[in-house]
Amino acid sequence: MGRLLLLSNGHGEDLSGSLLAKALANRGHTVEALPLVGRGQPYRDAGIGLIGGTQEFSTGGLGYTSLRGRMTELIQGQVVYLLRRLVRLLRVGHRYDVVVVVGDVIPVMAAWLCRRPVATYLVAYSSHYEGRLRLPWPCATCLQSRRFHAVFSRDQCTADDLSAQLAREVRFLGNPFMDPVLADAGRLPAAQRRLGLLPGSRRPELEQNLSLLLQMIEHLPSELFRQGVLEVDLALVSSLDDPSLHALVQPWGWDLTEASDGSGMQLQRGPRRIHLRRGLFAAVLHSSDLLVCMAGTAAEQAVGLARPVLQLAGRGPQFTAGFAEAQRRLLGPTVFCAQGEPGDIATLEASARLAIELLEKSRFDLDLQRQCQQQALLRLGPAGGGARMAQAISDLVQQPP
Repeated sequence: MGRLLLLSNGHGEDLSGSLLAKALANRGHTVEALPLVGRGQPYRDAGIGLIGGTQEFSTGGLGYTSLRGRMTELIQGQVVYLLRRLVRLLRVGHRYDVVVVVGDVIPVMAAWLCRRPVATYLVAYSSHYEGRLRLPWPCATCLQSRRFHAVFSRDQCTADDLSAQLAREVRFLGNPFMDPVLADAGRLPAAQRRLGLLPGSRRPELEQNLSLLLQMIEHLPSELFRQGVLEVDLALVSSLDDPSLHALVQPWGWDLTEASDGSGMQLQRGPRRIHLRRGLFAAVLHSSDLLVCMAGTAAEQAVGLARPVLQLAGRGPQFTAGFAEAQRRLLGPTVFCAQGEPGDIATLEASARLAIELLEKSRFDLDLQRQCQQQALLRLGPAGGGARMAQAISDLVQQPP
């Protein structure tokens, strides 16, 4: 068995990295992780040891953020922190048989500098964005080097494109971050229509996103709630507890109350009710007819479950209008978004109307249902991606030097 180091750079990348690390550890390998940005909480939750101390930043990682987000990164010292993490990597890299990259050009370049065998899962890149992937310098040069023993893509389109560009095999084996939700058997009670709200997990952007989601719900017809036609569920992280949530939503005219049927806590404003679902993220994904998403990985998992997605673009620093538009190109025609400036009343009203339309189509439009199934396999792949990738990496460890 080998000694492996997971190298990732972002919240979504850490999630994928932790799932892959756990699959590798289950095969008997000694696995550690070095998240280049953020606290690496997914690794902690999976029981994977971390190299050095970690620090959380409000933007969630260097990359696709607003101008304000980039300035925040500089002010908070995120760039300096990244450089320190890279120096640590160069000091410890020689200890490992294989460095496993999950991310983009930054960890790819860092792994190349380690002069160790590398396996790369390019979860951050897709040819679906432009039709032909333009890898930033010096990513392509690194991937073509003999140090990179395996390259995995996030979809088949990218695998075909990069195999031609790099003149080497690039494989699509599925996406590890899809495995937990595809395997989860949890379901919420049956409902005529069920709408799931996914505001994301990073604070303070979570609070900003929640404000926009509640405003959108206020524009849904009240009769849907009075007649029991529509159930709305909010997938919420545990870090936003009930007292904090109550203090947050009360100025917006919402109350935090106990549901009359004993099903838990709910947000209520007049006839409108939103069930709180902490620790039930996968159940919300599986049980909803439509997901309103304000987070990157959540939208990908919803599409992977063959659910239509309605985006509600926020003010950032991460889930901006630009990020949302790029994600629609990544995830395809079953991701919808109302036109207009983020947060404008007209945009929220249009989003509410689009939500009603998509809720009906999700039940009765056979073409949309077929399209959702097709896009799930095309864009995210079948279950078991983590196990297949872990086996391919294990085969590398067993190869003679």
